[in-house]
Amino acid sequence: MYLKRVKPFGDEIFNRSISDFIGTDYTVNQPAANIVELDEKFIISFATPGLEKENFTIKVDKNHLIVGADVKNEVESEDGKFTRREFNYESFKRRFFLPKTVNKDQISAEYNNGILTISLDKKEEAKEKEAIEIAIK
Repeated sequence: MYLKRVKPFGDEIFNRSISDFIGTDYTVNQPAANIVELDEKFIISFATPGLEKENFTIKVDKNHLIVGADVKNEVESEDGKFTRREFNYESFKRRFFLPKTVNKDQISAEYNNGILTISLDKKEEAKEKEAIEIAIK
């Protein structure tokens, strides 16, 4: 005797992403950020394969670092009497609060092999110093 396992209705609805319902062309794509704090600086990394460094905008506005990208893709094909055109526009914008320890004049970015890396140097007074011994009088 063969028994077919039936999933509960809730599992079918709540364990699926919105892209399963409407297709991946209409979902928001926002890359996750890895943030590392070192003694001298903070490093923020984004996995953004398929983009070019010209697609990115990085700016500081007051106490926020704003990282974004805009990509417009256009595909056109002709098959006999019909023409099909598809437009795809991808963008994201991430906003990060900058602590007072960041030197806003010493921020740099690099894009290499699909990874965007932003380095935020700390102010000199915020950098971790070596322990010093205090003499007792």
